[in-house]
Amino acid sequence: MSHSEEPAARPTRRTLLTTAGGLAAGLAGAAATGAGATEAAAEPAEAAAEAAARRGPTPFGPAAVHPGDPRYESLVKGDNQRFVGRPEEIRVVGSTEQVVQAVQDAVRDGRRIGVRSGGHCFEDFTADPAIRLLLDLSPLDAVGYDPVHRAFEVQPGATLGRVYRTLFKGWGVTVPAGGCPEVGAGGHLVGGGYGPLSRRYGSVVDHLYGVEVVVVDRDGTARAVVATREPDDPNRELWWAHTGGGGGNFGVVTRYWLRSPRADAEARAAAPDPCRLLPPAPAEMLEALVEWTWDEERTTERAFTTLLRNFCTWHERHSDPGAPEAGLYAVLELTHRSAAKFSMVVQIDAGLPGAADLVKDFVGQVNADTGLDLGGGSATVPWLYPMTWPGNGEAGDIVTRRYKGKAGYLRRSFTDDQLSTVYRHLTNDTGTSGCGMLVVGYGGQVRAVEPGATAVAQRDVVMKAVYHSVWAEEKDDDAHLSWVRALYREVYRDTGGVPVPGAVSDGSYINYPDADLADPAWNTSGVPWHTLYYQGGYPRLQRAKARWDPRNVFRHALSVELPE
Repeated sequence: MSHSEEPAARPTRRTLLTTAGGLAAGLAGAAATGAGATEAAAEPAEAAAEAAARRGPTPFGPAAVHPGDPRYESLVKGDNQRFVGRPEEIRVVGSTEQVVQAVQDAVRDGRRIGVRSGGHCFEDFTADPAIRLLLDLSPLDAVGYDPVHRAFEVQPGATLGRVYRTLFKGWGVTVPAGGCPEVGAGGHLVGGGYGPLSRRYGSVVDHLYGVEVVVVDRDGTARAVVATREPDDPNRELWWAHTGGGGGNFGVVTRYWLRSPRADAEARAAAPDPCRLLPPAPAEMLEALVEWTWDEERTTERAFTTLLRNFCTWHERHSDPGAPEAGLYAVLELTHRSAAKFSMVVQIDAGLPGAADLVKDFVGQVNADTGLDLGGGSATVPWLYPMTWPGNGEAGDIVTRRYKGKAGYLRRSFTDDQLSTVYRHLTNDTGTSGCGMLVVGYGGQVRAVEPGATAVAQRDVVMKAVYHSVWAEEKDDDAHLSWVRALYREVYRDTGGVPVPGAVSDGSYINYPDADLADPAWNTSGVPWHTLYYQGGYPRLQRAKARWDPRNVFRHALSVELPE
């Protein structure tokens, strides 16, 4: 409809009554039986209209979108436009029942299925050319309290921003999930998400009580299964597989239930208080932005590597569970020198004792002995502002956003040789302003959980490193991919080009998937990709795969493999 057109008037109850009355009057000269039939028909019509109004809008879906449909091109493009699939059908669903039917249809027809919640994915897991049916879960976005499970329900299509807003506005609680509000909860939660409150409250999966998953039995029957962390739940291993096992491995998650383990006793009460079932959200956050200039004379290798080492060393010393500093979260964003500046973001609950002094002391220790001038500033803002601000954490061109990400966990600081490698690549002539890396504070309460308690194997770590390149044009793919791959390979050259678990590194993070780790051209370590992601927990994930996806319906480039 163009802007000049007027929408057609919707029938109201008064319109229906007037029409019925006029029709009855117009038929006054008709036989008595005819008039009586017309008046009798008007009554059910009015009642039906009123009943429809009480029911509200028609539930969403399913919507089947095929090539040639005006919606198709918009729906095939995901967040990373390096990968655009061409499925025969996109099925947009709005209920668990619709998911079951879509999966059943795919299995019956022998069509490869891909599942997308609507957020981010570094690789082509939902755009693989072999995918013929793409399942879009974005309308499944409800967030609320479930009195039956006595936990908070989050559907996979809900963005983290929606999760934060709803939990905070309704109950004043939150979860220690990611800092990008556009990320979909579906893949984020199942991969073991983390964010600004994780050093204080742990990984998000440490608060995962249960999941509802559409699985496919050995005979090809699709069905929905509920699995919880209750010790006597016969489906408990399916719950465990979703506490860091990564998306697209076992089935389609249609519901997550969140409740902190410490709140299990509260949940067993006759009338549990939902406000006590998840961590309380901060009222305000103290945020500091610190900036340094890439100055040819002053930002020397010594100055830069001192700063990066300081950041890492602070996290080595202040990442024990329960430490006062565990409430402080920092991200050091090291952009290529062509960006002119690099920066650090620091966040802390403004209500914590001595929060401002903690931030000031931390910034001072990071910059100590560098000789570099600091820029930036700080502010105290309401909790929801930084966690739901549109565009927070997004980079690149919204029209043609392309990127490559790689990652590694850190038990301690980079070695001196690794620090020099980072400096050399950030100051070379092949990088652009879209090239760089992040070093992210981790540890704290994450380290209080035993590795086998969840599928997140890397518990004794204090930082995550993220290597990335973001660009706009397809013609620049090779240059940007080469830059980030060269940086990564050289940082880990002593261990075959990948972060093999050891004294410094501890593998990688499945929510930053990197298909290069499964490519012998880039991983020459002899350590398989699944060890880098899952370590000793991989055989257990394989057993879950064998039970819940014995036909290997759900698979992608880094999916859990069926045991031999």
